[in-house]
Amino acid sequence: MYPSPVSAPFLCIHGHFYQPPRENPWLDRIEVQDSAAPFHDWNQRITAECYAPMSAARILDGAGRIAAIVNLYSRISFNFGPTLLSWLERHAGETYAAILEADRESARRFGGHGSALAQPYNHTILPLAPRRDKVTQVRWGIADFQHRFRRQPEGMWLPETAVDVETLEVLAEEGIRFTVLAPHQARRVRPPGGPWHEVGGEGVDSRRPYLVRLPSGRSLALFFYHGPVARAVAFERLLSNGEAFLARLLAIADPAAGAPQLVHIATDGETYGHHHRFGEMALAWALAEAERRGVARLTNYGQYLELHPPTWEVELAERTSWSCAHGVERWRADCGCRLDGGTSQAWRAPLRHTLEWLRDSLDAAFAQQGGRLFPNPWAVRDAAVALSLDSDPDRQERFLLHHAGRPLSAAEQVQALQLLEMQRHAQLMFTSCGWFFDDIAGLEAVQVLLYAARAAQLLEALTGEQVAAQMEARLARAPSNQRQMGDGAGVWRRLVQPQVATLQQAGAQYAVVHLFDGAEGVPPALEILTTKENVQRAGRAILATGAMRVTARRTREAVELAFAVVHFGDHNVVGGVLPFPGEARWGELESSIRAAFRRADLPGVVRIIDRDMGRTATLADLPADDRRRALRSVIAAGVEDARAVYRTLYHAHAQLLNFIIDLGVPAPPELLTAASRTVEDAFAAELRRDPPDPQRLRELLRDAQRLGVDLDRPTYAYTLERTLENLVAAIAAAPGELAPLERLAGVLGFLPELPVRVNLWLVETRYHTLRQRLREGSWGSDDPAWRAAFAALGEALRFAPEG
Repeated sequence: MYPSPVSAPFLCIHGHFYQPPRENPWLDRIEVQDSAAPFHDWNQRITAECYAPMSAARILDGAGRIAAIVNLYSRISFNFGPTLLSWLERHAGETYAAILEADRESARRFGGHGSALAQPYNHTILPLAPRRDKVTQVRWGIADFQHRFRRQPEGMWLPETAVDVETLEVLAEEGIRFTVLAPHQARRVRPPGGPWHEVGGEGVDSRRPYLVRLPSGRSLALFFYHGPVARAVAFERLLSNGEAFLARLLAIADPAAGAPQLVHIATDGETYGHHHRFGEMALAWALAEAERRGVARLTNYGQYLELHPPTWEVELAERTSWSCAHGVERWRADCGCRLDGGTSQAWRAPLRHTLEWLRDSLDAAFAQQGGRLFPNPWAVRDAAVALSLDSDPDRQERFLLHHAGRPLSAAEQVQALQLLEMQRHAQLMFTSCGWFFDDIAGLEAVQVLLYAARAAQLLEALTGEQVAAQMEARLARAPSNQRQMGDGAGVWRRLVQPQVATLQQAGAQYAVVHLFDGAEGVPPALEILTTKENVQRAGRAILATGAMRVTARRTREAVELAFAVVHFGDHNVVGGVLPFPGEARWGELESSIRAAFRRADLPGVVRIIDRDMGRTATLADLPADDRRRALRSVIAAGVEDARAVYRTLYHAHAQLLNFIIDLGVPAPPELLTAASRTVEDAFAAELRRDPPDPQRLRELLRDAQRLGVDLDRPTYAYTLERTLENLVAAIAAAPGELAPLERLAGVLGFLPELPVRVNLWLVETRYHTLRQRLREGSWGSDDPAWRAAFAALGEALRFAPEG
């Protein structure tokens, strides 16, 4: 039974949207993650499955047609991790813009209160951090929020909702008004003027806000979300039915309550669409239906707090979180919280102890050397998030001048930026995900060790103190669940150290990549300027020599290098660099290399590079993305040769193969392989055409069926989705032209015949945007034939007719 509109509760859904930072510290980019295929990495995949669909969620009518598309971020409460927003800004601009616009729209909807909450910068478990790091994390989170959302945050989401009184003191000091916690994090409460009573477990009433009075005399409002319904959403498939979802939400309210009440839940935002496919549609339907029926009033925490300030008080259950039954032990001990019940987490404590030891060394060096450059180095650290938001050299110089109070020399500027970059990685290495999962050899634990390695590298460069070897020794106390790794020291040697790079190594790698990718091989963390270059060819062999300047964007460290790289063909590539030795010496060395190449003395070229150049690199030494791109270039000719052989073999014996198959006789695997590969290649090529030819696809489907070839693959769906996106882009670029509409309609009409399961989300979203613009008169044509074709395309995409 739904509540009447008169007694309707306020309704707020909170989504915590977060992915751990995954960038390689030396490249400032995420390397390919095969487990996310067909996407490049998990950020890209989850954006396609969750973050983008949340910005344009479908609401269907009774006939299953798209009745509306809504930006859900404007109707819920949400927070995004700052490092994730940084990635979205660079790689998913439309989704990023939709998130920012949603906050502005929510402020209009909810009485001037935007729905976005801030978050401490990189998801550190704050109760386990010293107070100074708590302050930095909170200040960085607020500064990042202000930069993006252009306002002061009212609330802040705490990583894993991990909390202690000191954390709340820091929030209050920095002007944060409220946070959201799990119900079991309340220890006891009291009504106005009444006695305290225990509410252990989940006994706290989630329908009201509470006031926590802090030892400093400050106070903060706390919201405790409804645990059972939040768990049902996250883990019990409640999102499979929008009606059931709405009913469970409304059942939280007390129909007999005379006072206003807030129905609210909080889950990982990835619940909607990534963990539960189409979960965003269930959420969109439930919120729209609640408003349509008048059974709930949508709100966010800031608005509700203004309308109904807390009158009850609460005391915390100290050092607790929403995802560890043992408080905050999941991030420092083998407490029993894990994903795989057969693993040991005895590695967690040694990993934390090692990084805390490193942090203390980093802080000591920062205080000592930073104190010579800045009146207050810790205040500079707290402000240094500005350099992550804008690493332009002029901005860096202005920042340093402001905080040093005097112009710094070029060498002092580099030192100052190195110190601040060292501290940035000192923060990143405590990202919570490093401890959350089941092994120290896992992606997340390796990632925090990579940040630690970069911090250690900077410390060694600044002080000469050798800490990397000491870290390896300490990590030997952390047993791995992977026998081949042994322990954390094995992880350090096998998975971390090979990725540690110097500017000279980066130059050697670029010298190799440059042969295949040109400027595409420059990672975001670096500026690489090739000041001179000579290229010689001899048959399949290529020699490139020259000079380059490599600069680290964040620290302005720079080296001048001479380089030589020789490609013998196939995978045989050797590149070398050395600090530029001067024009005369480099002229001699370059001449000897080029002379050996002209004589076709390739072993002699390699000997000179090995003997006289300080750093060499081969394809095996390249970062993963560079290595794959280079190898694709290297093997392209060989792959095409193989395909040509397959095609020739298939076409020469197609009739015989068909005869054998018709007789039911097992076909020779050699012929089947040639036929299968030929059909698969032709199918993929046809999907990439603009537009694909339905008749040709039908022929290929018949051939695939006869040969037993399975064409239902994610890679084919991904390819076709990109083709469809190009087709709808052509419609947007040519308003009034019928041909682009007909091309897309033709492909859509053929989709049901394909074995490929295509996600039309982006095509639908683009069409919806164009339809809105057409309605507003900012795009399109008045031609009746064109408008009829455009409307027909909407029907093909299952849009409900416009009323």
